[in-house]
Amino acid sequence: MTLETVGAGAADCRREVLLTGLSSDAHTWNLAYLELLLEELGCRVTNLGACVPDAEIIEACRTRRPDLVVISSLNGHGRQDGLRLISALRADPALAELPVVIGGKLDVAGGGPHTAAGLLAAGFDAVFEDGAGLTRFSSFVGALAPRPAAPLAVA
Repeated sequence: MTLETVGAGAADCRREVLLTGLSSDAHTWNLAYLELLLEELGCRVTNLGACVPDAEIIEACRTRRPDLVVISSLNGHGRQDGLRLISALRADPALAELPVVIGGKLDVAGGGPHTAAGLLAAGFDAVFEDGAGLTRFSSFVGALAPRPAAPLAVA
């Protein structure tokens, strides 16, 4: 599956997406790929990059007010770092309802249903484990309610 086939026919979703790696994850190619995919789906993306401290992610959520936060992990510590981050996000009343998803290599033990179930129970809206493909992720993004278009200025 290519970016072209995933994004083919995608309407402009006008969704603001905050894309980030976790504090212990220095990988960047996954973030670049996801940024391109989300843009193909019509989203506006702010990519915070790799090795982002939890406090910086939380502050970006408060100031940018995204429609969705996408967290990507490749080092196998996504579950550990993700649990810490989602607890902090859900504890903040201004961010408690913000849609947040996580994906990639989430566990050094190979993941599985217990990893995804634990992340969902902790407050993630969806979990996309390594090797799951892009169809489910693209469908999730497409199902989010689009941000209303800004009214046209009348002169």
